[in-house]
Amino acid sequence: MPGTRSAAVGLWIGTGSRDEHPSHAGAAHFLEHLLFKATPTRNAQDFAETMDAGGGELNAFTAREHTCFYAHVLDTDLELAIDLVTDVVLRGRCLSADVEVERGVVLDELAMRDDDADDMLGDAFLEAILPGHRLGRPIIGSVESIEAMTRRQLKGFHRARYQPEHMVLAVAGNIEHRDVVGMLRQHAAEAVEGQHHPAPRRAGDLALRPEPVLTVHERDTEQIHVALGMRSFGRHDPRRWALSVLDNVCGGGMSSRLFQEVRENRGLPYSVYSSAHTFADAGALGIYAGCHEDNLTEVIEVVEHVLVDLAVNGITAAECERAKGSLRGQLVLGLEDVQARMNRIGRSEISYGDQMPVADTIARIEAVTLDEVNEVARELFRRPLGAALVGPYENSAAAPPRLRELCGQGWPVGG
Repeated sequence: MPGTRSAAVGLWIGTGSRDEHPSHAGAAHFLEHLLFKATPTRNAQDFAETMDAGGGELNAFTAREHTCFYAHVLDTDLELAIDLVTDVVLRGRCLSADVEVERGVVLDELAMRDDDADDMLGDAFLEAILPGHRLGRPIIGSVESIEAMTRRQLKGFHRARYQPEHMVLAVAGNIEHRDVVGMLRQHAAEAVEGQHHPAPRRAGDLALRPEPVLTVHERDTEQIHVALGMRSFGRHDPRRWALSVLDNVCGGGMSSRLFQEVRENRGLPYSVYSSAHTFADAGALGIYAGCHEDNLTEVIEVVEHVLVDLAVNGITAAECERAKGSLRGQLVLGLEDVQARMNRIGRSEISYGDQMPVADTIARIEAVTLDEVNEVARELFRRPLGAALVGPYENSAAAPPRLRELCGQGWPVGG
């Protein structure tokens, strides 16, 4: 991206929370914190001062199937960014004293998540859709698992999972490929030397599990937060393109069915939208809303009406074209940003072992037909329903009757 004056560097590891044993749930996220504390040549203050001196950012995030350590810097600091990111990932020391310090930080982050109903709802929704599976567990772990985590477990997770064959370096901005390769050879020689063959991309191992359920998390909130939905497709399923269009029509923008029916026409919630979660072997389509308790039953009934109508009558040709235009625009406009471009190529490589050019991605979106979208709608909106509720409810028996009925029997749409 020669028109920019910055560079984004991301070192992606094909390991996330689904790779943890239940006994150390939250290890990937805990380790992400810990590796910044000390390497053989730097400590946490060194990292902070170095970044602040250049006005850049050094950070990381953990997802369910991967972890990314990244830096965003001026283009003149590209080599420094590669040095810092590889130092953290490859040479982080996992010292016992640092484990205890970061344990407190992670526990505080857990408490912060629990204070934010929206954050809690995201975890609770996947827990309801994929009960008993590692994908349904919170990335951050639990108070019990974090308190019990040992340095030996974290160090073992680092040694076993953070191997070169599971890593991708993604760089975007005002850079030259050959320069990046040279810098990587200099600062990460232990990772790039020798015969490392890329590990097979994750295909997943999702077996048949219990059906989705209704979960309730009691909180004294002013708003009731609800997420309901069903299992969908994994990222290797060709129907994911049609699912993206359906998601956009359903609740992807201000012209979407849900926004128009639930908010614009009835004024029930401030926020209502849909979102598609896609993993290697599974996925979920969720509908999220936050509203006053007095409006919750009506919100559920209107959402039910919208989804049943989509299952029975499908979307219109105009909606299909508008959704494809929206997806195309979001993709192209998002890639004006250096970090977004780095994220796209890094996530593509770690997930598929390849990158689809932007033009090809747009072509795949444009190729989606009305019949394909409506077939996906007919299939998904007949699947068993799961839901998560955050609010002043002691248990699922206190949830609105219609929500309990739907989670028990699915949408009232014929086969």
